[in-house]
Amino acid sequence: MKLILLLTLILSTHVYAESHEGKKHGGGGHHGGMHNGGHHGGMHGEGHKLDAATLKLYFEPLPASIIDEKKNETLIKLGRLLYMDPRLSVNDKIACNSCHLLNQFGVDNEPTSPGHEGKRGGRNAPTTLNAALHIAQFWDGRAKDVEEQALGPILNPIEMGMPSESAVISKLKKIKEYQELFPQAFKDDKDPFQYKNVGKAIGAFERTLLTPSRFDDYLKGDENALKEDEKRGLKKFVHMGCATCHNGVAIGGNSFKKLGLVKPYETNDMGRYEVTGIESDRKVFKVPGLRNITKTGPYFHDGSVKTLDEAIREMAEHQLGRQVGDGFVRDVKAFLGSLTAKDQE
Repeated sequence: MKLILLLTLILSTHVYAESHEGKKHGGGGHHGGMHNGGHHGGMHGEGHKLDAATLKLYFEPLPASIIDEKKNETLIKLGRLLYMDPRLSVNDKIACNSCHLLNQFGVDNEPTSPGHEGKRGGRNAPTTLNAALHIAQFWDGRAKDVEEQALGPILNPIEMGMPSESAVISKLKKIKEYQELFPQAFKDDKDPFQYKNVGKAIGAFERTLLTPSRFDDYLKGDENALKEDEKRGLKKFVHMGCATCHNGVAIGGNSFKKLGLVKPYETNDMGRYEVTGIESDRKVFKVPGLRNITKTGPYFHDGSVKTLDEAIREMAEHQLGRQVGDGFVRDVKAFLGSLTAKDQE
């Protein structure tokens, strides 16, 4: 954690130096031109573009697939059915899709989600879209993958409320579709009706939930895939240090960081510490992936930040120790819009 803090401070110092250099050359505006073109004078000509080498250093496009959909066709079909089925809950009213709506970018757009009795947990329901690309699941990373994660909410007393694994299996065995699909999907298992297989099926389905964006086209060489303000925002995003954490194929989701790395952030949620008991994990959370981020508010682990504009400002202040202007927020938000699924923009 000390190394992360040191790197962040070095990066912030570098950006600070850049901004003052911009002022010397007439960059203007708050923080050396954030209102007026960003770092390195990038409002003119090709100045707001990042070179291909820098892009590859931070980002990579989505793969075409992360599961053999033909080979796993029956498993995926079963997983989709389970994902959409409210009968996985104790009152037959709450499905995975109740909190992670596929027609709402994998979220319910609520700060925290109501469970089978209307009670709410303390954390925001993150999107299931592209989630299989992440290093782990849940805000605190307590599940290693989407297969393990899928099993948690079903037995959670606040969420879907099923009393036991055996109760889930007993319920599924009485449903005709599952009587047919489980043996087909798990034909090599002596007993296909096992609780772990529920997670395997839902996880297989979630691995199909990839959302290619215009940014992927840009990373693959299509210079016209992004608009000018989006390119400008991308450059500011990288130069400010946002890409230090939000990088890779999911634009995040591949590391854990303390919330309030530079400036303390007030929250009673101890994050990953509740899983590991390690002191340095206090207020440490999985870095969210930013794909479809303009559609998946409210933001942060507790859903307390209503707008993306506010989230950008908060992250700059608490993670990088920086105050950013309206121009920075506007351009970075434009870039983040390019991460939206092409077929749903």
